[in-house]
Amino acid sequence: MGNRYENNAKVFKALCDPNRLMIIEMLQNGEKCACKILEELNIGQSTLSHHMKILCESGLVSSHRDGKWMHYSLDKQGCETAKKLLVEITTSK
Repeated sequence: MGNRYENNAKVFKALCDPNRLMIIEMLQNGEKCACKILEELNIGQSTLSHHMKILCESGLVSSHRDGKWMHYSLDKQGCETAKKLLVEITTSK
């Protein structure tokens, strides 16, 4: 039972940072290379890596490597799961 709460908390952790919210918004228009995200956010590589790790662990974002760069996109299934979670925990029983 505790594991479920830990997994659910990862979704909310991913959403509680302004930079991560900006990254999610950027990904609404499709896949982005880490280099483009770095340019738009004006943050360092290590900071971006930290944010992307949290977003990927939450299931909201997926990634793949192309050459030396990582490419990120919204994970449709992960986003649907997050929406259902929010409805589930905010609906009276």
